Amino acid sequence: MPRASWNGAVIAESATFESVEGNVYFPPTAVDRERLRDSSTTTVCPWKGTAHYYDVVVGDAVNRDAAWYYPEPKAAAAKIKDHVAFWRGVEVES
Repeated sequence: MPRASWNGAVIAESATFESVEGNVYFPPTAVDRERLRDSSTTTVCPWKGTAHYYDVVVGDAVNRDAAWYYPEPKAAAAKIKDHVAFWRGVEVES
């Protein structure tokens, strides 16, 4: 079962997920929202749309923009709407 963790804390875990371009996208209900803080960062993917970011927070440690999601994906990426993916040192095991 895929699991995302950072600094000893599990951030997300779920048997159901989407895999896109080598990234695991966890469903919104599988993510520990207490470990995420909204970020003002956005990026644009030509086929997925505009990604919005979260900082991952564990205790006093903050991993800036280490999680992202697509609140309004383009049609080709509709299956990952609101799903959360991780990078920047967040370990994703499958």
